[in-house]
Amino acid sequence: MQQSFNAYIENSIREHWELVALSDFKGVSYQYKDIARKIEKLHILIEAAGIQKGDKIAICGRNSSHWAVAFFATLAYGAVAVPILHEFKADNVHHIVNHSDAKLLFVGDVVWENLNESQMPNLNAIILINDFSVLISKKKSLTDAREHLNEYFGKKFPNRFTKDDVKYYEDQPDELALINYTSGSTGFSKGVMLSYRSIWSNLKFCLENLDFLREGDGTVSMLPMAHMYGLAVELMHPFAKGCHIHFLTRIPSPKIIMDAFAEVKPKLIVAVPLIIEKIIKTKVFPLLDKPLMKLMLMIPVLDTQLLSKIKMKLEETFGGNLHELIIGGAALNKEVEQFLKKINFPFTVGYGMTECGPLISYAPWKQSRATSCGKIVDRMQARIDSSDPENIVGELHVKGDNVMLGYYKNNEATENAFKDGWLNTGDLAVMDKDNFIYLKGRSKNMILGPSGQNIYPEEIEGKLNNMPFVSESIVIEKEGKLIALVYPDFENAGKENITQKNIETQMEENRIALNKELPAYSQISQINIHYEEFEKTPKRSIKRYLYQ
Repeated sequence: MQQSFNAYIENSIREHWELVALSDFKGVSYQYKDIARKIEKLHILIEAAGIQKGDKIAICGRNSSHWAVAFFATLAYGAVAVPILHEFKADNVHHIVNHSDAKLLFVGDVVWENLNESQMPNLNAIILINDFSVLISKKKSLTDAREHLNEYFGKKFPNRFTKDDVKYYEDQPDELALINYTSGSTGFSKGVMLSYRSIWSNLKFCLENLDFLREGDGTVSMLPMAHMYGLAVELMHPFAKGCHIHFLTRIPSPKIIMDAFAEVKPKLIVAVPLIIEKIIKTKVFPLLDKPLMKLMLMIPVLDTQLLSKIKMKLEETFGGNLHELIIGGAALNKEVEQFLKKINFPFTVGYGMTECGPLISYAPWKQSRATSCGKIVDRMQARIDSSDPENIVGELHVKGDNVMLGYYKNNEATENAFKDGWLNTGDLAVMDKDNFIYLKGRSKNMILGPSGQNIYPEEIEGKLNNMPFVSESIVIEKEGKLIALVYPDFENAGKENITQKNIETQMEENRIALNKELPAYSQISQINIHYEEFEKTPKRSIKRYLYQ
C-alpha cells in the first residue's frame, strides 16, 4: 500500500462496511458504514464553517464514538487535528485553541460548561461532540447546513451513499497531520507537530507487529485519545484492522474497566502502569503475604500449582481472552514486573513519546526482557550518547519516520530538541548488544551526588514504592540532602485500622530499611508525608516540577 494514512482508513471502512466499528460502552453502536456516513455529514458542516485544507480543528471531550468520528473526519477532509485533553483546565484549553490557530472546535458537553467562547475569538464555530449540534457559529452557511443536513447530504449523494463514495484527502508524507500539546512533567505545554509520515509509520508498525488482533475482534479504549499512546494504539490501529472498539465514556474506575473486560474479552489491552500495579498490589500481593501462602510457595510442585492458579485468576480479571498486555507511559514497578514474569503472564513494556507519535521501542511479550522497554521499532534508529552504551548511562537519541516535524511556533524549543539530526528524548538509558533499551530516568531529574555520582531518583522511588503502606513517592534534593515525599496507601491503612501516628512510624522504618539497600551517597535523610495524591500528567506521571 502507498505511504498514506488516509488510504488505510478509507480501505478499512470499505472492507468492513457491515461490521460494527465503534461503541460507547453500555450505549450506542455504529457500523463502519455509519461512520462513513457521519464523516461525510461532518465534511458538509466543516466546509460550511469556512474551513480550508490545512486549517486547524481542535477536539476536546471525553473518549466516545463521536470523538473518533470528529478526528477521522478532520484528517479525511485534509484539515489538521488538534486533540486536547478533556481534563485540562479551561484557561489551558483556551490557550491551546488560540495558540494552534484552530478555526473550529469540537467540544464535549462536560468541557463546554467551563469554557468561554469570548476567550477564543479566532474560532469560526464550535460544535458539540455529543450530537454534532452547532453551539456557536459566525457563518450563516453553517447554521443553514446544520438545519438542513440530511437534505444537503441527499443532494451530495443523489443515488444513495455507498462504499464507492468513500474517497478521502490524499495526504503527503511530510504534510502536517496533527498538533498534540504535551503537558509533560516539565510544566510547559508545547505543540508537537506530527506529519502524516509519523502517524502512518506508527500505524503500519502496529498492523504488522500486533498481528494477533484481527477484524471483528473487540477492544476496550481506556487511555485518553487526546494522548498519542491511546490515539495510535487504541484507536487508529484497531480501526484500520476492522475491529470493534468500545469506549469507556466515563472516568474509567476499576469496576467499569473490569465490567468492560468481562463483556468484551479483549485480546489486546493497552494500559499505563498505575492501573496494572493497583490490580496486582490490591488483589494479589496481600494474598501472597498470608502465612499459609508463604509456606505453600516454599514447597516444590505446590508453588507451581499455586502460581498457575493465580495466573488463571488474573487472566479472568482481564476478560479471559488476553493475548498481550502492553504497558507504557511510565516505568513499571520492579516488584510487579518480577511477579508477572514469574507467572509467565503475557505482558510487555513499551516506550515512546508524543514527539514520535508515540512509538520508540517495543518487543512482543515472548521476546521481552526484564526491566527493558523493548527494541527500537521499524523505520527508527537509536543511539546512546555515552562512551560505552551497554554499561555507561547516556541520553537516548532517536531518528526516523516517527519523529515530529518540530514544535508549533517554537523554533527555539525545536532547535534544542535536535542534535545533528537526532531527537534528544531527554531520557537516560543503556542499550544492550541486541538493541534492547533499558531506561534509567529523565536526564533533567538526575541528581548529582556529593562527589559527582549520578543519582537516579526513579530507581530509589521504585524501591520505596514497594515498601509497606507507600502508594507513590518522589525523591528530591534540598540543601544537599535527599528527601522522599510519600503519598501513603491510606486505603489499605484504613482497612487495617492503622492510625496517622502508626503511618509516620512505618515511614521512618521504611527509610531505615531503604537506606540499607542504597549506597551512602544516595541515602534518604527524611521522608515527608503528603496527604493528597501527587498531581499527574495525562500519562499518569507525577508532575515533578510542582514539588521541587
